Amino acid sequence: MKQITLRQSQNSDVETIADLRVIVLRNDLTRLGRFDEEKVRQRFRNSFDAVHTWIIEKDSSFVGSVALKPTLDGYGLEHFYIHPNYQGKGIGSHVLKNLLEQNDVKGKRVTLNVLQGSSAKRLYERFSFKVESEDLIDVYMSLDVEENQRAVEGA
Repeated sequence: MKQITLRQSQNSDVETIADLRVIVLRNDLTRLGRFDEEKVRQRFRNSFDAVHTWIIEKDSSFVGSVALKPTLDGYGLEHFYIHPNYQGKGIGSHVLKNLLEQNDVKGKRVTLNVLQGSSAKRLYERFSFKVESEDLIDVYMSLDVEENQRAVEGA
């Protein structure tokens, strides 16, 4: 695989990631009857935190983003978007594996939510995330990252 890197995001990245969010979520949100482009952008802007967000680059080109924010009992995985032109190439697995292998994450609980019917759910299931609950729009998943867990289980 060509070089995949994560770089700390900056406040100036907010609109670039908001644009990607619209591209990535459009089909699933349209299928769920929930697509409103401005709301999709604004919801991201409201929760964006550059300190806990990384830009995913492949050979120095922007291909996605991911956020891992501290929660009361671990971390919340958010805003994990890979541009459609780069999906299905192992980038998501590579990034998720690296995040789950960080020392700070070991022994903690990682939670996330994914849209109903999203193909991204399969990625999380390969890494042993389990469904905790779901509603008509979202599936809520979690993983207790063990000290000795090999994040490569699903990769």
